[in-house]
Amino acid sequence: MSGRKAHVIVVGNEKGGSGKSTTAMHIAIGLLRAGNTVATIDVDSRQGTLSRYIVNRERFNRVMGRDYPMPSHFRVETHGHMGMTDADLAAAESKLRLTIEGALLNRDAVIIDTPGAANRLSFLAHTYADTLVTPINDSFVDLDVLAHLEGQGTQIKGPSHYAEAIWEAKKIHAGRDSGSMDWVVMRNRLTNLAAHNKREMELSMRELAKRLGFRTVSGFGERVVFRELFLVGLTILDLKEAAGGQPLSRSHVAARDEVMELIQSLRLPSLAPEARAAG
Repeated sequence: MSGRKAHVIVVGNEKGGSGKSTTAMHIAIGLLRAGNTVATIDVDSRQGTLSRYIVNRERFNRVMGRDYPMPSHFRVETHGHMGMTDADLAAAESKLRLTIEGALLNRDAVIIDTPGAANRLSFLAHTYADTLVTPINDSFVDLDVLAHLEGQGTQIKGPSHYAEAIWEAKKIHAGRDSGSMDWVVMRNRLTNLAAHNKREMELSMRELAKRLGFRTVSGFGERVVFRELFLVGLTILDLKEAAGGQPLSRSHVAARDEVMELIQSLRLPSLAPEARAAG
């Protein structure tokens, strides 16, 4: 597309409960606080978790008289239900395409949160990804979003439907935008695994990364603070300011470090110069 400027980050996984919206929101606020202009797009209208997160943040700013940074936010109605005609689907796809391409202009980053199920709008969003972030819970049960496994989860039979869809999305992205897609699998809740299972997971993830063409990064631990902050629209990156400069607990510092390490590991070219220098 001509005039394209923003780097597009799609957060995608066809399973629910993997932390997509929490990830999308924290990346957005991290980039905003680094001096970037950011738009967010919620394609998951059924759950609408990212949109509710944004609404909670707007309410907190209004009620508390604060000015926490806000992305420009767009919500696009998705399908995934019976009863939509081909014309309805085509109109929805056209609306999403226009929303994405409009959001690209005069911004550094566009972050798209997708539903936890396969549908045509989610696939279209994936075709725009310069960086695709796939959060997964670090267990063999959740590896089936990447590949078909057998036995105890260590024997790889082939790519999953989602991995095959990403391959198709990469081809469309390369043809339309003359760009490549960096697929990043974000491994959440690493501390929940026993030592033996962790070693087996490492072996499986390394093999899958080679076969499917992604790289892995560490994600977030299982922390209650993420759920608590959602209710008021804040992120762990806002917490020190919200606490009036008081020292954070060790757990909160660890959570903040996880978020900052994730953002740095994404290697985003749209990071503001001061953010790169501070990293």
